Amino acid sequence: MRKRLKRTFTEQERDIVFDLWKQGAGFSDIARVIESKPGSIFTILREHGGIKPEKRKRSPKHLTVEEREEIRASLSAKMSIRAIARLLNRSPSTISREVNRNRGRRWYKALDANRRAWRMAKRPKSCALALNLELRKLVIEKLKLNWSPEQISGWLKRKMPRRKRMHISHETIYKTLYVRSRGVLNSALMRHLRRAHKMRQSKHHSRSGGRGTINIVKGVSIHKRSKNIDNRKSIGHWEGDLVSGSNNTHIATLVDRKARFTMILKLAGKDATSVTDALVDAFNQLPQSMKKSLTWDRGMELAKHVQFTQESDIPVYFCDPQSPWQRATNENTNSLIRQYFPKKTCLSQHSQQTLNKVASQLNERPRKTLKFKTPKEIIEGSIAMMT
Repeated sequence: MRKRLKRTFTEQERDIVFDLWKQGAGFSDIARVIESKPGSIFTILREHGGIKPEKRKRSPKHLTVEEREEIRASLSAKMSIRAIARLLNRSPSTISREVNRNRGRRWYKALDANRRAWRMAKRPKSCALALNLELRKLVIEKLKLNWSPEQISGWLKRKMPRRKRMHISHETIYKTLYVRSRGVLNSALMRHLRRAHKMRQSKHHSRSGGRGTINIVKGVSIHKRSKNIDNRKSIGHWEGDLVSGSNNTHIATLVDRKARFTMILKLAGKDATSVTDALVDAFNQLPQSMKKSLTWDRGMELAKHVQFTQESDIPVYFCDPQSPWQRATNENTNSLIRQYFPKKTCLSQHSQQTLNKVASQLNERPRKTLKFKTPKEIIEGSIAMMT
């Protein structure tokens, strides 16, 4: 039997996991966004106690890959260590150590040296409670008395105002408790906390979650949308949403803010990947003049908006939570679409061709708000003016 490969997660996916967890999303909500399993999400979070690890960054004092490449070229040119140091404005001892620890003058390679330096810098650094035994004993003693980390931190500062080494923030105590890799405080001490969670949880955390209750990671607010979009002066600015049917079936609806031109898209599912792929395919078939912006609600189906923008070059703006009036054009269009697809209708039975026919009927229907012109006429007239 062929062994199933273990799923690996990119750095971007891990960022999404921690950002959504901080905002209060549950394991299942996060798993749907990155197309994984709730158990995998739990494993990622448990490793760091639910606390997002800081991104690694290189110290400005360290040699850069460009400097290492200059060292390699200079060694090939038979330059001395001191001459290379002068060229890079570095200490000769820095250059000497760099060359000697990376196979010497003859075999020195810039990329290999850079990878080794990054790998060696990954060594774990000891935390405050690991270095200060007296402080650690005192913190453990107070935790066993059911003191909260915040009470311990405040008490230490008041009791020992001049002993700075005996001061510690409550966040550091929490991190030392929850981050498994530190291994300084016994995890059994967590039962003395008022909420004996296995991981640090957001005050917004909710097991139930729900569509529209979670902030989209790195989402740009509708309040940052330009006035040009708000005043409906040009075509190409869209509003979008999902329309749901029975048996967990969905379609995506898009409407141009100026022309009220409508597109209806068949979806494989309401997960972020299915919705993103469908939107990218639809917009790629439009002329450039009709691809300027997209406004969406806070539903998790567009959690991969960064990927959508990269592939379509269309910025996405997100409405405030539970504010459908900020997408009034799209809400009105959805009510028109319900005439064709009433509630409790299974939407998966309809082909894209059927959806296109419905959209065509809507686009060829005169609208009062357009002075009884049709959306199709507005679009064609706007495109003709641009050419």
